[in-house]
Amino acid sequence: MANVAQALAAELEKEAGATRRMLERVPEDRLDWQPHTKSMTLGQLALHLAGLPGTFARLGRLDGLDASTVDFAPRTPQSADEILSTWESSLADAKAFLGGLDEEAANAPWRLSLGERELATMPRHELVRNLMFNHSYHHRGQLSVYLRLLDVPVPAVYGNSADENPFAAQA
Repeated sequence: MANVAQALAAELEKEAGATRRMLERVPEDRLDWQPHTKSMTLGQLALHLAGLPGTFARLGRLDGLDASTVDFAPRTPQSADEILSTWESSLADAKAFLGGLDEEAANAPWRLSLGERELATMPRHELVRNLMFNHSYHHRGQLSVYLRLLDVPVPAVYGNSADENPFAAQA
């Protein structure tokens, strides 16, 4: 049976294609579009999603994070190419992190704090599961809604979408 890091690496690899397909659909001429004033722009959301694996790989190499030291303001990309290049480097960093993660480090405690106040302590592998993966799936779902609202064909992820059906007979 694979260790926890190998299982996480396999999931990252499996999900990477769907995320890349979603990011490839982001129209460069609509990067500043947002569905609501409280929402990130399309470009900010796509760049945030693209950077998540690498961000959490960097955090996973630490013993914790003091969130009071972080600027959570979303960055605005200059182009669709910036989003895709961010995705590629972020994914490579996450693969390298998981490839070097042994059982002891995967199970070691990782701490999230806000100044002196502890917000959460979890095994490092839960940081990967809850923040690198689940957080990414949440934002990938948001991105699919943004694309739909812009009438951009939405790629299939876990089954067919209204625009793609991997189960349909090939013509």
